[in-house]
Amino acid sequence: MKAVIYTQYGSPDVLKLVDIEKPQPGDNEILVRICATTVTSGDVRLRSSNFPLLVWLPVRLMFGLFRPKKKILGHEFSGIVEAIGQEVTKYQVGDEIVATPTQLKSGSYAEYICVPQDRKKGVLGLKPQALNFREAAALPVGGMTALFLLKKAKLGKGQQVLVYGASGSVGSYAIQIAKAYEATVVAVCSGSNFEMVKSLGADRVIDYRQEDYSLLDDRFDIVFDAVGKTSGSKAKKVLKPGGSFVSVTSLTSPTQEHLSELNELAEQQKIKPYIDQCFPLSEMVAAHEYVDNGRKKGNVVIEVVT
Repeated sequence: MKAVIYTQYGSPDVLKLVDIEKPQPGDNEILVRICATTVTSGDVRLRSSNFPLLVWLPVRLMFGLFRPKKKILGHEFSGIVEAIGQEVTKYQVGDEIVATPTQLKSGSYAEYICVPQDRKKGVLGLKPQALNFREAAALPVGGMTALFLLKKAKLGKGQQVLVYGASGSVGSYAIQIAKAYEATVVAVCSGSNFEMVKSLGADRVIDYRQEDYSLLDDRFDIVFDAVGKTSGSKAKKVLKPGGSFVSVTSLTSPTQEHLSELNELAEQQKIKPYIDQCFPLSEMVAAHEYVDNGRKKGNVVIEVVT
């Protein structure tokens, strides 16, 4: 099968399209023919090993000090079940699924992957029928991160929510989830992305280059930092008493329940992944170069099987 691997850290050019052996499912595993995956910020950071100095060594010890331990990147995917192990009861051949390869030997930059039907880390579920494979592949990572943090902040009906970095993957989901909970959303992004975030439901949009959100007269129940580029001390200036600041820089631990809620919201057409660009698997280098330029809107998708 075709897969994209990397055997050293560096620029997108370290990514190579190769032929490797197709995996076979174990007794408790399903074999998935991957239809689509994505290029997330996590993929880019792992490929380049671009981590803050304070955590650089611990991260390298975890993922490979001198070279990557896990040679296939990819944090989320959609696909079709092609075969099942003899102990599998929850899925059958032909099921359309969405999943994350968390703590598996392989990431999702490949044509096939084996996934246990039950595991402690990572999620697996049926694909929402309201989404195509490209959209579904982009649902888990950004969507679950946004949902986890908004729930941590106790998102509720009628609240005032500010999303900083609203045009990225996590920010685009945060807007839609907050609106699904009937909150009012102020989105902060660059002026060139105004129409995009408005289309996602933002009630008001602020250009961070023209206006400092911390000087607003408004007060918010939640300030959501979707890009890790603002701070709690700054957010405190516009938070209501008892309000919450949450950021993608904090640890998250989404569960199967988060994916189930996202799937339900997608089926109700209350959220829809925003797709910026699609690339074929053979153009993975170009896809990483595009994300590296820092101007990605929403999600960048890789079509594995067309």
